[in-house]
Amino acid sequence: ILDDEPVDNVNQPPIAAVLTESLELAGRLPSTALATTNYGICATVNDKVIVKAPDWAYVPHINVAREKVKRSYTPNLPGDIPVVVMEFLSDAEGTEYSSKRTHPPGKWFYSEQILQVPNYIIFEPESGSLEVHRLDESGYDLRTSDENNRYWLDEMQLFIGNWHGRRENREGYWLRWWDEAGNLLLWGTELVEQEREAKETALKRLEELEQKLRDAGIEP
Repeated sequence: ILDDEPVDNVNQPPIAAVLTESLELAGRLPSTALATTNYGICATVNDKVIVKAPDWAYVPHINVAREKVKRSYTPNLPGDIPVVVMEFLSDAEGTEYSSKRTHPPGKWFYSEQILQVPNYIIFEPESGSLEVHRLDESGYDLRTSDENNRYWLDEMQLFIGNWHGRRENREGYWLRWWDEAGNLLLWGTELVEQEREAKETALKRLEELEQKLRDAGIEP
């Protein structure tokens, strides 16, 4: 059981929340998956419990009821190792890159050497800087983006990249998902706007058709 701790930055919760929201709305968040925000991921090393709470993480499959992992999660016992861990740079700079091995270990060392998370992502919301590190035999390797400045994550079967826009009274950079065809996974507000525009287009076409009928002497 972990104590509640405040997050570092007011921008972090909405950035993390929309990552999960767009997955769910696109049907890419299975009921057995676990998408977490500032949530304790635990391990025991040399008989000492280590807890890190990444800003966002994704576990593809858990074997137990969600009530069993309400406050914290220990990989390999109730489910899989996280396949993605994300850290959003805040005022406490440097901790995301910490390779400190002694107790308590740094965030980087914990994800790379202890949990062995395949993808470790560091995002700087102010500048939009995005680093995607992929685990190989020698540790994390910094990847190069594609021509669209996105990164393909095999475990997610999605691209991730930064996107500039406005949401929740915040103008700035956000992390977004794209599918294999390059389609953006939309937020709920975007889906509502898309539906509104579709209705307006359909209504305009109907009005045009009615006018053509009237011009032809036919009352719609």
